[in-house]
Amino acid sequence: MHRIDIFLNERELGRICKAIRKAGAPGYSVVRHVTGMGVAGEISEAMDFSGLGANAMVIVFCDAGQLRAIRDAVNPLLKLYGGVGFVSAADPL
Repeated sequence: MHRIDIFLNERELGRICKAIRKAGAPGYSVVRHVTGMGVAGEISEAMDFSGLGANAMVIVFCDAGQLRAIRDAVNPLLKLYGGVGFVSAADPL
């Protein structure tokens, strides 16, 4: 099983989730107002009141066959609108 973590601007959340569903993902989780520090520097929380500039994280668990379809659907959107995604192995508890 694989875990996909996608970090993106909340404005693009609908597009990414739609692409994930169309790719056949069994489901996903969304965490809104994600903050922290990455290669682009620290993420400001100054815009939290409006949601402008806020980031989100989408988590997907899938098998190897679904991973390719999800990757193919999501990568063009991340390149166009910005964001990053990571894949890791996931073992059920």
